[in-house]
Amino acid sequence: MANGAPERLLPGMPWPLGASWDGLGTNFAVFSANAWRIELCLFDRTGRKERMRYTLPECTDEIWHGYLPGAHPGTVYGFRAHGPYQPHQGHRFNPHKLLLDPYARRLVGQFRWSDTLFGYRVHSNRADLSIERRDSAPAMPKAMVVADSFDWTRDVRPNVPWDKTVIYEMHLRGISIERRDLRAHTRGTFAGLATPHFIEHLHKLGVTTVELLPVHAFMHERFLVERGLRNYWGYNTAAFFAPEPAYLGGYDPDMMRIAVRQLHAAGIEVILDVVYNHTCEGAETGPTISWRGLDNASYYRVVPGDERHFINDTGVGNTLNLSHPRVLQMVTDSLRYWATSYRIDGFRFDLGVSLGREATGFDPNSGFFDVLRQDPALAPCKMISEPWDVGPGGYQLGQHPPGFSEWNDRFRDSVRRFWRGDRGQRPELAARLTGSADLFDKRRRRPWASINFITSHDGYTLADVVSYNRKHNEANGEDNRDGHNENWSENWGIEGPAIDPAIIDTRTRVARSMLATLFVALGTPMMVAGDEACRTQRGNNNAYCQDNEISWVDWTLAESPQGEAMAAFAARAIALRRDHPLLRETHFLFGEREVLPDALPDVHDIDWFDAHGERLSTEAWQDPEARAFALRRAGPGLDGEMEVLLIMLNASPGALTFSAPMPRMQWEVLLDSAQPAAAPFVLPGGTFEVAARAIAVLCAQPLRKPAPAAEPAHDDAPLPPDPRTPPDPRTPPGPSAAVPGQ
Repeated sequence: MANGAPERLLPGMPWPLGASWDGLGTNFAVFSANAWRIELCLFDRTGRKERMRYTLPECTDEIWHGYLPGAHPGTVYGFRAHGPYQPHQGHRFNPHKLLLDPYARRLVGQFRWSDTLFGYRVHSNRADLSIERRDSAPAMPKAMVVADSFDWTRDVRPNVPWDKTVIYEMHLRGISIERRDLRAHTRGTFAGLATPHFIEHLHKLGVTTVELLPVHAFMHERFLVERGLRNYWGYNTAAFFAPEPAYLGGYDPDMMRIAVRQLHAAGIEVILDVVYNHTCEGAETGPTISWRGLDNASYYRVVPGDERHFINDTGVGNTLNLSHPRVLQMVTDSLRYWATSYRIDGFRFDLGVSLGREATGFDPNSGFFDVLRQDPALAPCKMISEPWDVGPGGYQLGQHPPGFSEWNDRFRDSVRRFWRGDRGQRPELAARLTGSADLFDKRRRRPWASINFITSHDGYTLADVVSYNRKHNEANGEDNRDGHNENWSENWGIEGPAIDPAIIDTRTRVARSMLATLFVALGTPMMVAGDEACRTQRGNNNAYCQDNEISWVDWTLAESPQGEAMAAFAARAIALRRDHPLLRETHFLFGEREVLPDALPDVHDIDWFDAHGERLSTEAWQDPEARAFALRRAGPGLDGEMEVLLIMLNASPGALTFSAPMPRMQWEVLLDSAQPAAAPFVLPGGTFEVAARAIAVLCAQPLRKPAPAAEPAHDDAPLPPDPRTPPDPRTPPGPSAAVPGQ
């Protein structure tokens, strides 16, 4: 023995995977199907000096394991794997490379870019066929044994129903790094997330759910570091079970749990954006950090017959092989860990199509989807997929199984194009306003399966959608070649910042019209942090590497008159959605059901009209020059009484006078994007002028005449309770369906 440590490990157990402390010692278990031998390396508490090295004594069912008596929380460790270095067969074992435990729950130290991180000699003529024999430990972070203990007994999950969910996508660091009311060491960390001031802001907006960009520990790519940049977004995972150390601020490792607990206490859900489609190790020429060194051929999809090279369905060099049961287990164990140990309420899956790929391509009945849907710890969680990747057949919007919602980029594009004034957009926008039934009305899915958004972290901010005609990504150092070229944006007269009051007025009105469209549409609305405060990225539509003012939320702008006005309008639009159940209908609508045929004949659950109050014909729907229409919804309101809503949309360059259908109704204007601060008011007649590029929402009640006390009620007496039954989502669209003529 040395320094009181045992000379060898006890056999231990092959489960659970990772490092598990039992009060007397720690069990270590790690998967590798092709290794010859795996060593456990122990370090001092700083992770700088290796103190001891043990061989894991047992391998059961391809799980290497050993038990170290006396090893307690705070023990710092890593692995080294011995096996064949045969890249052409997919094997890249190199015991000179210290490897992170794939199940590491806390990291000590940071990555330090060095050629020693690579399993091959970087400058060798043989490239990755050569082997690098220098030790990588000095350049590597290490794992730490932890004891996950946190008192959740009084925590209550908000469990917000899908139809009431309003998602606020945000970057943990960017949301608070500019908050001058916080102490410096808490800015940009979990401690800055759940402060009373920020929670109050979320409540004022009406947000129910925050979605955090990746908070798993991640690695900054070498090419970015050499340019003086960082991977700000964090889509480069280095540890699927560990929070990013920088977000803990170097203090309490429970800081994240405390933040989740505080948000739950405020009734706010927490969703994590997670990256299980690839890892930070990149292609075959990338570094050896963990999975590559433990069992490259098992963890990654490699080209059949040419196992040296990786299948790159993700566009970032590698694709995790979720067809392998142990890799699938790692992903589901990770999700279960976050859902239980951190009480996370849901997950948004980056490049979700890659997760559902089997040998034959994307499969909505893949093992990944099946496992998640039946897991008792995960089944209650909100599951959201980004329904595309860059592989063959990679665009799968609407093709995911029940239980999953999907980012709907067609909603984003149609809203932007309609309000920009593009030709022929009425039928497409109509489909998006009604929950995209053409995409999601299958297998008993509901409208909330469509995650509706105008902006996301990937692309322009709302302010930039109305301020730039072309991307401006020069700060990324890629000669403006990166990022999408077609953004369906419009600068309305001048590129970038404007001082012309007419241009500013148009921009803010169009931005408000887009926000209002988002919140009156069926589906689940998602907005991006800072859009309510007119945040700009100066035209950068790919700010993944901009950890600076380009990406951070500027709270001084939020407190400016312009920012406060936009936030107030967003809050008003969200409140409108909350107060009117018709705007968050839980079934798809096809305009085939009269809601009250006796009292309101020919009034369906959904109807479509032109500006003259006439029903839109098939020919009218196909008019490419038409840029205005009205959508009427009818059904029970918040108090159960019959309610009729009329949504008027005018993307024309001039004002239009709309004639409201149903002349016996008295109409109240609830929201007008051209008059954002106007209080609701009753129309004196049956017409309303909708300004250019504006949207208005009206509400009506039938005009009633008081009946004599001694006589029975007549037709104009108060309406009886609504007798409607939920429509069958399998019913095919009729002539008044959401996509007439398509």
